[in-house]
Amino acid sequence: MPENTARPKSAKAPGKRSAADSASRGRDTLRHRAATGRRLKAGIGELSTATLQRLDSTLPWYRAMQPADRSWVGLVAQAGITSFVDWYRKPDAPLWVVADIFGTAPRELTRAITLQQTLQLVRVVVEVVEERVPDLGKGDEDQSLREAVLLFSREVAFAAADVYARAAEARGNWDARLEALVVDALVRGESVDALTSRTAALGWRSVGEVAVIVGQAPFRPTPQLTDDLRRSARRVAEDALVGIQENRLIVVLGGAKDFRTAAAALADKFGPSQVVLGPVVPSLAEAGTSAAAAFAGRHAVGGWPGAPRPVSADDLWPERALAGDRVAVRELIDRIYAPLDDAGGSLLDTVTIYLECGNSLEATARELFVHPNTVRYRLRKATDVSGWDPTAARESYVVRTALVLGRLKQQGALSTPSKTSTQGW
Repeated sequence: MPENTARPKSAKAPGKRSAADSASRGRDTLRHRAATGRRLKAGIGELSTATLQRLDSTLPWYRAMQPADRSWVGLVAQAGITSFVDWYRKPDAPLWVVADIFGTAPRELTRAITLQQTLQLVRVVVEVVEERVPDLGKGDEDQSLREAVLLFSREVAFAAADVYARAAEARGNWDARLEALVVDALVRGESVDALTSRTAALGWRSVGEVAVIVGQAPFRPTPQLTDDLRRSARRVAEDALVGIQENRLIVVLGGAKDFRTAAAALADKFGPSQVVLGPVVPSLAEAGTSAAAAFAGRHAVGGWPGAPRPVSADDLWPERALAGDRVAVRELIDRIYAPLDDAGGSLLDTVTIYLECGNSLEATARELFVHPNTVRYRLRKATDVSGWDPTAARESYVVRTALVLGRLKQQGALSTPSKTSTQGW
């Protein structure tokens, strides 16, 4: 008879036995992991205490923090450990739980500690947990627990980067709006108190002199353009504010060593038309005066075709005066005519005759019955007194305009505003 080769009924197929063994191993893994999870949960307090002690001993910036901020950092660290334990006990749960770690702290904490410091915090927590893995895991669980710690720490690092990126974006949008309000306040001449509080919120630190630059905005200004201009401005000055109003681009510089040089370095960032630098004022509180002069200069700069780029608003006094800027009229009289008139010694008469004689030394000497060297001496003294040289082509035009306006005021045909006024005609 043929040999009976049938398997015993109790025997199982190899495939079924492997599946059963895998399922059994999976159940054992879950039981071990659940047991480890319970030990982790029981040790949360110990882990948190060890973490805070490690933070205090290894991170100088943590020791230097205010007590309230230290408390929030401690809560973040404890929330990270708790979230890891909850996730480890339920490995099938999504890792979105890491986003809740930073929900325990106020938004202001992102200003108290940097992203780099947050990553240092994550590293310390990971080190403390890894050191205690032999006590928390048993046998084969050590490796899986270490891998879980590394995976979770990676997700926490990404979550931290996301939190700081969102905070930076929101802060950037808010700062841009606040900066626009400050620049608008400068243009409209708002109160000094409101201006000071707003600039303090923007982080304005300069206590030095301030000047305003005004020019045409590029045809299609972009946020990248204003950011680039702001960075360039802060290379040549301690602080800078940038604003765009319609087609005008406005830059407020604070604490520059040389404002003319700074304006020249930024001129290429403006549109194709002229760029005007307002007068330097002692502080940001007086920046409205500089802004008003810069706007008046930009309105009148077309009267000087050969004006340099950038041009100072003070160099445009004649054009501004002819365009109706009463502040420019006052400056011409107070800065040029009045000093020459007060100096005596025939300075005013010499300068007047010199200009009327076509800037000729010999003709002026004949009119005054003096030697040409005497005319030269008086002209040099007039330059020292007024700060403007009648013998230079452009400056002689400025001086001539000042003399005309000064004589008109003496005759009562002209009135000038007070020195605190920034309004034109």
